[in-house]
Amino acid sequence: MLRRLGLCTVRAGDAQSGALFPFKLEFNPPAHGVWNIVHVGMLVPEAHQIYVCAINCMRGVVLTAAEMGLSERFSCVVLKEEDIIRGTVEEVTLTGIVDVLRKLEAHGGLPPCVMVFPVCTHHFLGVNMSRVYDELERQFPTVDFVRAFMDPIMKRRRSPDMWLRKVMFDPLPKVDASEDVVACLGSDFALDADCELRDVLSAANYGMAEIQQCATYEEYKQLAHAAAFISTYPNARYGIDKLASRLGRRHMYVPSTFSYDEIRGQYLRLHEVLGTPMPDFKSEIARCEGALESLRARLQDAPIAIDSAAHPRPLGLARLLLEHGLRVTEVYLDAANPEEECELAWLGKHAANVELCSIVLPQMRVASRERDEEVLAVGQKAAWFTGTSRFVNLVEGGGLWGFAGIRGIASLMEEAWSHKKDAHDLIPRKGLGCESCF
Repeated sequence: MLRRLGLCTVRAGDAQSGALFPFKLEFNPPAHGVWNIVHVGMLVPEAHQIYVCAINCMRGVVLTAAEMGLSERFSCVVLKEEDIIRGTVEEVTLTGIVDVLRKLEAHGGLPPCVMVFPVCTHHFLGVNMSRVYDELERQFPTVDFVRAFMDPIMKRRRSPDMWLRKVMFDPLPKVDASEDVVACLGSDFALDADCELRDVLSAANYGMAEIQQCATYEEYKQLAHAAAFISTYPNARYGIDKLASRLGRRHMYVPSTFSYDEIRGQYLRLHEVLGTPMPDFKSEIARCEGALESLRARLQDAPIAIDSAAHPRPLGLARLLLEHGLRVTEVYLDAANPEEECELAWLGKHAANVELCSIVLPQMRVASRERDEEVLAVGQKAAWFTGTSRFVNLVEGGGLWGFAGIRGIASLMEEAWSHKKDAHDLIPRKGLGCESCF
């Protein structure tokens, strides 16, 4: 089992809701499959990203664009110390962006959409970004400017990731709604092809639109015609709420969950709002039970580790597996998702010895990665911390949802136990599922 190092682990029976560990200097384990804001912004087809920051901050975002093979959709304006001393950051920001756009205009034409990413420095110095955007819109009236931000050290209620998932849909215009399309937005991954939600919507004569289907900027703007919006990823809820409110549409937040009762409730809500049929829950649940029993028989008593980067509901997954006779030994997360308070309480009562382990506390850098038994990990970070090559290579839910999502995760776990992966090759790769030239 994991060696205890200070306050890096806590028994589920002793855990409290909210933050499980103190916020201190952070360690970044070398598992990089989750998407960053460059990856997310690239979902908007033909959009060009411009970052305005110091060279040290620029390194990571430049590399991300290069690794995706999309450097032609990425530019930067470098801020220097002398700009701060002279008080010229605002002018450098404006003139730098204008210079980038003039060069793009001369070499192929202006992009239809430009995402501008100021940084923490712009906050600290009180830069008037409204003036910058007003001037950009005056000089380039054909371009849609997206007001993004890369300010991860600012204490705000919404992270840069959450903010981007709002502003990336700001260019969608106010247009009439189509009565036969529902848009599922805000997630990095399209819903899995086997997700029964697609069939349920189809039975009610609705098509499903997703940004991942859009090849051009014009196709992206057609998302505005959706009769209603669905979001499944927690970080997207705020943004899609704002989009639906602006366009005067309904928004249904139906997060991916491992609770049969919660899935029933989500389908009931969809039925009440959209008139969709209710699935045959007995049939769907029976198929889930069969998949979980197959997994239990295959794993026997093998230890299972789960991390919060693999799925937004790691405690819910732990509960589901424990309830079906599987042996979850540890869950890697630094704070309990408010949506999982019931799962945390259940673990505290029924599985008190499950270890809840920090991901980012510095002591985790020297935590032992050796185990007496081979571990099945769900997620790259759990795989790294446990030193296993049997792991589910999954980030951010991977598009799994509903009853099909439960069967999908069981199938992925069974496959991972049967076939080892090259962890040294896979885990360090950035942006799982993104196109990469490496």
